[in-house]
Amino acid sequence: MEKFKEFLMKYRGAIIGGIVAFLILLTHFYELIIGIILIALGIYVGNYIQLNKEAVKDKLKKFIDKM
Repeated sequence: MEKFKEFLMKYRGAIIGGIVAFLILLTHFYELIIGIILIALGIYVGNYIQLNKEAVKDKLKKFIDKM
């Protein structure tokens, strides 16, 4: 029984993380999380492009020329 307690104390973070991940999968909460991440990524990319128009144009031109 003592070894079991040691195991729980040593790996409690991993156990809690596994339980949380399992609950997220069961509730399909990951779909909301992915949506929020995509929205945040879109905001970041749009802001970057707006602030660095010339650099983005040059990079796109070079990429298209390589193809």
